[in-house]
Amino acid sequence: MFRSLHERDYRLWASGAIVSNVGTWMQRTAQDWIVLTVLTKHDAFAVGVTMALQFGPQLLLLPITGLVADRVQKRTLLMITQAVMGLLAFGIGVLAVLNLLTLPEVFGFAFLLGCAAAFDAPARQSFVSELVGPDDVTNAVALNSASFNAARLIGPAVAGLLTEVVGPGWVFLINAVSFAGVLVSLRFITPAAAEAGAAAGRGAKDFAAGFAYVAKRRDLIVLFSMIFLMGTFGMNFPIYASTMAVLFHEGATGYGLLSTSLAIGAVAGALLAARRTEPRFALTIVAGVLFGVGLLLGAAAPNFLVLAIVLPLVGVASQTFMTTANGTVQLSVERWVRGRVMAIYMAIFLGGTVIGAPVIGWITNVAGPRAGLTTGAAAGLLAAAVGTAWLSYSRRRLPVCPDPGPPTTGAQGHGSEMQAEAPELGVQKETDLSPARGGE
Repeated sequence: MFRSLHERDYRLWASGAIVSNVGTWMQRTAQDWIVLTVLTKHDAFAVGVTMALQFGPQLLLLPITGLVADRVQKRTLLMITQAVMGLLAFGIGVLAVLNLLTLPEVFGFAFLLGCAAAFDAPARQSFVSELVGPDDVTNAVALNSASFNAARLIGPAVAGLLTEVVGPGWVFLINAVSFAGVLVSLRFITPAAAEAGAAAGRGAKDFAAGFAYVAKRRDLIVLFSMIFLMGTFGMNFPIYASTMAVLFHEGATGYGLLSTSLAIGAVAGALLAARRTEPRFALTIVAGVLFGVGLLLGAAAPNFLVLAIVLPLVGVASQTFMTTANGTVQLSVERWVRGRVMAIYMAIFLGGTVIGAPVIGWITNVAGPRAGLTTGAAAGLLAAAVGTAWLSYSRRRLPVCPDPGPPTTGAQGHGSEMQAEAPELGVQKETDLSPARGGE
């Protein structure tokens, strides 16, 4: 389960990331709570706008973020983006401590943070896979998710308590300090694969290669469609948790505890994924169904305790879906285009929040928090239906598929159409009825 930690560089990365992740979850909790209860009168739409501004740059800057991730040395790029995000956390923290923070300023900081994160995300996702060997990519991705969600066990609960005791401004300042952890770890990481990854490229026009690559891969198009549904309309947890906490007359501490409850399931899902030797597409379908069922149970919860008990199921399902999708994409694309494909992945998954978060916020304002959870449940079930349809189609088609033959060895970036199709056929074979492997 923890085999990637045998690699020195990955251990350094993981140790710094866990510190920064705790701070990140603290800031997310404080930011959403201050918008919902301090700067507005329980306006879920405002929370949705904040989320949209924070994740929208993933979509807005898509033409260049993936290209930069493929062209700039990833360690250097990550040090820059992490430092910028730390400075932004410090800025909003100072304004909050001095009681000068307004809603438009929160919007502005959320947008700037989103711009930095738009460059950070594809570089970080592909950087992790370069810290370990190809056999451990799935494990490294899963452990990275486990670290992120383990921090979610601590960050929101601590943030909720500190928000009520000393105010949200100090939460932002603590997050600013936490970025030192990942910056120090990056300073001492020198992976050979990552150093070689800063290719010269052929110019800015090369960003279109990522879209062309995905367009030839029907399996990726289906998977990205499922990711869009889940990321846009399903995984709006800050809106669900904050509004349900208000519904049950709980304060910031209650909001933090709901986030922690969700994280318990997410950590379990990530650790289970770490045991698998490779991702299996069928798991995304199962996860979508469980996600939908879990949110429906949450929507019907009669009190705060029942909701807190149900949320770990949602956490397991969401994490299983994300880890499986992430690992499938990284393992099935060629390295020369991985940064650009991961930028498209992150733009779809997080950029969809521009649409989904305000919509879920509006539905919550009009019909209540339970309606918001029900809408998210429908998104998960629809994503599962899309995956089921593709799985059925690929199984019917598989017996008559020609053997793709041995992989060709053409120049980087100039593969034939057969090269583009081979990973798709591989994913189809991976979704057969053979026994699960890797301790599933």
